[in-house]
Amino acid sequence: MRLLHTSDWHLGRAFHRVNLLGAQAEFIGHLVGTVREHEVDAVVVSGDVYDRAVPPLAAVELFDDALHRLADLGVPTVMISGNHDSARRLGVGAGLIGRAGIHLRTEPAAAGTPVVLRDAHGEVAFYGLPYLEPALVKDEFGVDKAGHEAVLGAAMDRVRADLATRPPGTRSVVLAHAFVTGGQASDSERDITVGGVAAVPAGVFDGVDYVALGHLHGCQTLTERVRYSGSPLAYSFSEAGHRKSMWLVDLDADGAVTAERVDCPVPRPLARISGTLDDLLADPALTRHEDAWVEATLTDPVRPADPMARLTERFPHTLSLVFAPERGQDDPRVSYARRLAGRSDQQIAQDFVAHVRGTGPDGHEAAVLREAFDAVRADHAVREVAR
Repeated sequence: MRLLHTSDWHLGRAFHRVNLLGAQAEFIGHLVGTVREHEVDAVVVSGDVYDRAVPPLAAVELFDDALHRLADLGVPTVMISGNHDSARRLGVGAGLIGRAGIHLRTEPAAAGTPVVLRDAHGEVAFYGLPYLEPALVKDEFGVDKAGHEAVLGAAMDRVRADLATRPPGTRSVVLAHAFVTGGQASDSERDITVGGVAAVPAGVFDGVDYVALGHLHGCQTLTERVRYSGSPLAYSFSEAGHRKSMWLVDLDADGAVTAERVDCPVPRPLARISGTLDDLLADPALTRHEDAWVEATLTDPVRPADPMARLTERFPHTLSLVFAPERGQDDPRVSYARRLAGRSDQQIAQDFVAHVRGTGPDGHEAAVLREAFDAVRADHAVREVAR
């Protein structure tokens, strides 16, 4: 069976205020063309279909168009909700849409109930594990500790239990939206840390033939059977080095996996350039970036006059301007934003305690802070679901 694995469409998202809806529509057309050209047997979409719980109307219309075009192909599609989606909203009409061969899996309780497809070699069971917010699903899965590994492990126990009841030789595919250990993150993914831990070990998914992951925006192979497709478009300059693609996966009669990447259309390349303003405007090596979306970091010791206006004369698609003079981190003139760069909310809070009190929080106090951040995240998730 030939699968096309994609995820993290983030329909409705902009890139530094640039509307990406046209590029997202081009990707949908590319996806449909790939399914047709490569004679794909099933499409899997591993979450974050939308960029937010209540997407703009134009994004909903694009998703509706995608559903119709996929259904018209007569190729089954399995989708799950991600941490950016409202599972309840995405799942509206799932039963009816399923009759057209588009299977939306947004209910955690259905983790052990697969979509079963057939090919010449028998059945393939597709298990959809939507994003599992630990605080919201721990009771459903009967776990004591609200952590990612605990709830995903319990969900996978249901998958393996169901698979054990199926005919010998039944192959299996799991769709999951999670941060798996070994994956490389970028700046554009929403933090899902709970209890100080964001990642789960790949071993959680043992016992199935292929795991189609979503959440991280870079295409990655964790093992031959566990892969991220990544997002089809770049959503931050931290993705400037990404090759955006989908996985074309062949599952043979014995469940062995072979996979190749299918590149996605690139609306405009990304470039991150750094130096003094005069150097950036004069350097001939930067000519290749003149048509790119540009993030420029200026290292001038004193902020130059009209830097954006001058930059856009050479790089008309400059979207981000960062002022970072070459100073040590201890220099009092280093910006607050630079001092916080790369630090988690927990670390920032602990630094604040140390600044105010003179000593950092002890183990108990650090745990209290962590519980507070987890409670805020859970409350935010509840509010998004209720919207």
